Amino acid sequence: MKKEQTYESAYTELKEIIRELETETISMDALLKKMNRAKELLRFCREKLVRIEGEVEKELDAGS
Repeated sequence: MKKEQTYESAYTELKEIIRELETETISMDALLKKMNRAKELLRFCREKLVRIEGEVEKELDAGS
């Protein structure tokens, strides 16, 4: 069974991709694949943060 992606696991994977790109330890053949995966991870993290922000604002408004 596939494990559900969490913000923390996505962020960790994204940092690893960035490290590989910065240190040039990634092959040219894998570059496009890694860039596409990084784009997916960024989208996931951004959506997760927006959703959480909305939930926090809702809770704060309910407490007022």
